[in-house]
Amino acid sequence: MKRFEALFAPHMDAAYNLARWLTGNDAAARDVVQESALRAFRFLDRYTDDNPKAWLLTIVRNESYTWLKASAGQRWVAIGDELPEDDLALSHNQTPELLAIHSENAVLIQQALSALPPAFREVIVLKELEDMSYKDIALVVDIPLGTVMSRLARARAQLKLELLKLHDHE
Repeated sequence: MKRFEALFAPHMDAAYNLARWLTGNDAAARDVVQESALRAFRFLDRYTDDNPKAWLLTIVRNESYTWLKASAGQRWVAIGDELPEDDLALSHNQTPELLAIHSENAVLIQQALSALPPAFREVIVLKELEDMSYKDIALVVDIPLGTVMSRLARARAQLKLELLKLHDHE
């Protein structure tokens, strides 16, 4: 149990983040992370890598796609903008105007990201939100390194188009 906690506990936020973006559902993301943690614990004896985050996120990715297949036909929803409680207080350089602009931009980015196909969304989330290396993304998504780079470039281009569409509708 201590080995499991030492290896994977630091990566549970990343696991939830990936699951939430892939499933588009808070409750499903919690279920996916719980099932993924259980699988990681159950198969801990098979873990031989030196990259626990990539190993765990691979499980989370697979569990997320399993959930998506099982719930096919359900409409995907955008993810709400939630701030941790300690971020709610205004700092000296956060005026209400700046916070409103930031909040509006965050909502637009979330809507645009939610509109991307899961294969594009996952590489954006892993690279930009989880700050994973291309090599680690290749491990998680189980694609060649070159495919990661090209998929990420295409995902960024599509994200830009989605943002432009949303901006034009304002």
